[in-house]
Amino acid sequence: MQNKNYIRDNLWNFAWTVSIFAMLGSLYFSEIRHFVPCELCWFQRILMYPLTILIGISVFRKEYQLSIYTAVLSGIGLLTSLYHYSIQKIPFLNTHAPSCGPVSCTGEYINWLGFITIPFLALIAFILIFISSIIVYRYSKKN
Repeated sequence: MQNKNYIRDNLWNFAWTVSIFAMLGSLYFSEIRHFVPCELCWFQRILMYPLTILIGISVFRKEYQLSIYTAVLSGIGLLTSLYHYSIQKIPFLNTHAPSCGPVSCTGEYINWLGFITIPFLALIAFILIFISSIIVYRYSKKN
């Protein structure tokens, strides 16, 4: 039982750390590198920023029931990021993607190693938070 609480606490701290890095990373790209976010990037931010606050409050108050809400938010963010990454990297979707504002959602400000773009970074963050939220929820449900 003690081991499960240790895993739950550390996993929840990990999810919070991931959300903080994702939030600071998006702020770095827009405020320091001056990359103008596209419309889908804004949706991803709208889903990521509250996660930082919700998980942070949950970490300090040890209220693990919030993990179900963070799982939902991160799941929606995961799907949004997956769609955004797909329209960047899949040629058929790229050519048929609707215009989404003054900045194209198919544009790639960064392309590290040929596949790492900003939506990919958001996708990884949302996946990590989603998996952590599900595991934390299961551990808190058993207690």
